[in-house]
Amino acid sequence: MPLEYSAQALAWLIPLIIWDLIWKCIALWKAGRNDQVVWFVVLFILSTAGILPIIYIFFFQDKKKKSFKNQKALKAVKKIS
Repeated sequence: MPLEYSAQALAWLIPLIIWDLIWKCIALWKAGRNDQVVWFVVLFILSTAGILPIIYIFFFQDKKKKSFKNQKALKAVKKIS
């Protein structure tokens, strides 16, 4: 019986770990790019099965920051005007 439970636990645990790693990597990358140090540290330390990274990505990441390409284009337009 214990081996049967172990195999069943692994069948749930491995996909859960992969799910968490994918979301955690995306959230850490976005927090790092947005210079949000507190979020980066919290996301790095806590393991929440992907829940906290998903909440960060959809509700708390800084979406107002312009990309480098947009800033460069904006400067070019301002020079022409």
